[in-house]
Amino acid sequence: MHNSFQVFSFALFFVGYLMLFTLSCDRAKQQNDNKFTNYFRQGELLYTKHCSNCHQADGSGLGRLYPPLKQSDYMNENFEQVLCLMRNGIRGELTVNGVQYNQAMPGVPTLTDLEIAEIATYIYNAWGNERGLVDVKEAERILNTCGGE
Repeated sequence: MHNSFQVFSFALFFVGYLMLFTLSCDRAKQQNDNKFTNYFRQGELLYTKHCSNCHQADGSGLGRLYPPLKQSDYMNENFEQVLCLMRNGIRGELTVNGVQYNQAMPGVPTLTDLEIAEIATYIYNAWGNERGLVDVKEAERILNTCGGE
């Protein structure tokens, strides 16, 4: 009788532990989902303010003047460089999807690391992209390696 009580107690403890573990995982996932949603929404606002005039609201670019971000091989292959470009801009030739662009892109040096992470979260998850959250810590690490223009 004593042995079956111990087994029952252990089983009850184990089930309780699993429930707590599951709830904490659900909370962590929900917090991460909320963080992604917040970054994405804020990134969309910032993109509209700072980027859409040239790259267009739908990320399609503007003819041969400004390259597309939507379905962009350059963007997908040069993640760290793209973050640096947001702050520092670029001069000179750039090839996107096999097309040469040579229009200077001014950076926005006043953007914070968080704002760049938010814009990156937006552009890397809009228009069919699915990169996920670009956390401010990742953006900060990358931006600390960028040289100025």
